[in-house]
Amino acid sequence: MLVKTFGSAIYGVNAMMVTVEVSVEMGLNFTLVGLPDSAVKESQQRIATALGQYGLHIPGKKVVINMAPADVKKEGAAYDLTIAIGIMAAAGNMRADDLDKYVIMGELSLDGSLRPIKGVLPIAIEARRQKFKGIIVPQENAREAAIVNNLEVYGAANVKQVIDHLNGEVLMEPTVVDTRAEFMRHLNHYEFDFSDVKGQESIKRALEIAAAGGHNVIMIGSPGSGKTMLAKRMPSILPPLSLEESLETTQIHSVAGKMKKEDSLIAIRPFRAPHHTISDVALVGGGTNPQPGEISLAHNGVLFLDELPEFRRQVLEVLRQPMEERRVTISRAKMTIDYPASFMLIAAMNPCPCGYYNHPTVECTCPAGAVKRYMNKISGPLLDRIDLHIEVTPVPVSQLNNMQPGESSAAIRERVVAARAIQTARFQGHAGVHCNAQMTSKLTREHCNLSNECRAIIETAMNRLGLSARAYDRILRVSRTIADLEASPDIQPHHLQEAITYRSLDRDSWGR
Repeated sequence: MLVKTFGSAIYGVNAMMVTVEVSVEMGLNFTLVGLPDSAVKESQQRIATALGQYGLHIPGKKVVINMAPADVKKEGAAYDLTIAIGIMAAAGNMRADDLDKYVIMGELSLDGSLRPIKGVLPIAIEARRQKFKGIIVPQENAREAAIVNNLEVYGAANVKQVIDHLNGEVLMEPTVVDTRAEFMRHLNHYEFDFSDVKGQESIKRALEIAAAGGHNVIMIGSPGSGKTMLAKRMPSILPPLSLEESLETTQIHSVAGKMKKEDSLIAIRPFRAPHHTISDVALVGGGTNPQPGEISLAHNGVLFLDELPEFRRQVLEVLRQPMEERRVTISRAKMTIDYPASFMLIAAMNPCPCGYYNHPTVECTCPAGAVKRYMNKISGPLLDRIDLHIEVTPVPVSQLNNMQPGESSAAIRERVVAARAIQTARFQGHAGVHCNAQMTSKLTREHCNLSNECRAIIETAMNRLGLSARAYDRILRVSRTIADLEASPDIQPHHLQEAITYRSLDRDSWGR
């Protein structure tokens, strides 16, 4: 007897349907074809043992299983349940009437229970697109799949439960999640808040500007000055995720296997902080079986690189193209995969090897030239993609003793959202441009017109401070964001003057 069950394969952040054809005939042998990897080939032993727990067996006949399309590699143990149900139906041990209505995925344990799998959300999206009635997945993945509307989602604890359901004997209850209610319930629930930060008003102002315009930031300061504490609070002042962004972010984390059992939807902007020992593949994605890297897991959120000069130069250089294109392309001999990577980069570093260059009270002990050599670990092209350079100084004890809470993240976020609304209207006719940081040179010239007074200010700054040519456009974009925060249609001299103060590392005097 020949039956067909349906599973799915993950490529990039999307899924494609896989048809598992099972034929049971007279004879002997068990054959699995269709370009399965080792984990899929090993399913025979897992399936046989799992079914045996319930008195069921793989028939002692000729069993041929084809996974179509046969030219696409099938990876992982998530096809265990798909194959097991196909074998039971083809052997006549269960009904096969409704198999064409469901996508069935799950990894089997030897006791017959189902283990969670990766990429359930894109699988559910593809199942709905292909007009399937429902999807059967492990219990732990059910809430994640249930955020897809107009699709019946069943979470099963073991393989016997699935067989009983398809036989119509003991029906499982579908998992139902109100996607919008779930999204609103978790929206803006942040662990950290700017009200906890004592002092550092100038740094908070700079981070507000960065959030308002989507600008990348680098913070330079001595150990203990608050760089990491400030960076962790950055997602709390960014505009809230839209439902579309939330689904897109959840899809990436689902493919990477980062979703927790109780999670169904990521409703706050992600914050990723990889250690400086990370490899380039782990940062941008890829590998033998390509997976999203940290920059894709930070999509629609913040990527925080602490101790920036300690990262290997090769690792930092691979960031350059994704920062410009806001996506990363992983190319292999037989496939090319695109992962989204639209993130805000927040970097932090000490000003020198000892950490106390320009410190107000502690003397720097680095030898001559050490500061410059330390700074040179960061390449010019990477620094060119960072709009704001902020010097962070330690908070005086008098401010630390102040028990009054600072301005809350919610209050700052209101101003940020208002500024982003202005930018959304401004770039309405420009695809792929949503904030000031994404402006091309042409758009910068169009929307950053300067008065004669402003031209004189920036010319003087370029000459006196020894600013590099690459700083010119960055200053204009930051000035435009500062003007947006004040709802000013034009860039005023004080906007430009403030933007110039955020280019510390471009000064010829830095590190000398």
